[in-house]
Amino acid sequence: MQALKDRRIALALAGAALALVAGLVVATTLMRRHSGEAGATPPAAQGGLVVETGSADDGKLDPTAHLRCFVAGQFVGEATLAECAKRNGVATGALDVGVDESGALAAANQAGAMLVPLPPPAAQVVQTVPGPATTPAAAAPSGPAGPCWRYQGGEWRKLPADMALSACVQTLFAGHCERPGGATYGRWLAQTLRLTPGKVEISGDNRNFRTLVEQAPSCAIAPVE
Repeated sequence: MQALKDRRIALALAGAALALVAGLVVATTLMRRHSGEAGATPPAAQGGLVVETGSADDGKLDPTAHLRCFVAGQFVGEATLAECAKRNGVATGALDVGVDESGALAAANQAGAMLVPLPPPAAQVVQTVPGPATTPAAAAPSGPAGPCWRYQGGEWRKLPADMALSACVQTLFAGHCERPGGATYGRWLAQTLRLTPGKVEISGDNRNFRTLVEQAPSCAIAPVE
């Protein structure tokens, strides 16, 4: 009996020793694995941190982007710049791109009341001679003189001589009545002028217009005070 009891004690001790050894092996393996992970170099440190703030094409008009397209002043839906130019029957480079009354980017060959053509580039010096019925000499009040531009045929044309605001308005719009829904544009200094049915409007930001002077049914325009 004593021998049997001794054998059981020996087996128990042997099992405990094996369990202890197995536990030590597992613990050692886990410690080595975590030690390897802690010593690894983070990916950001390996390649450096790269932050992209923009691309070289920022600010350029995407040729695949869809714009609000206008033909003869009428909205015809959204289309790419090339598609809108084709509908207007002009080359892409001759198409005006601006903002409509909602502020959305839009394109058209002939601007209407819904689309304001972009201001004339400073380098453009195409000139047009005013007709005898619209000579600036007929305009009365004096004031600071500045460049006067006419928007016609899809392009901006600078009048030969600088003139006061009132003279510019008379030269551009006197004797011409605009049809409902239409608009005729001009520029004086850095301000956009727009003739709509019954009035001439002015804008300093090419977007928000206010009435500058009323137009009579006879198409005559009173001098701007």
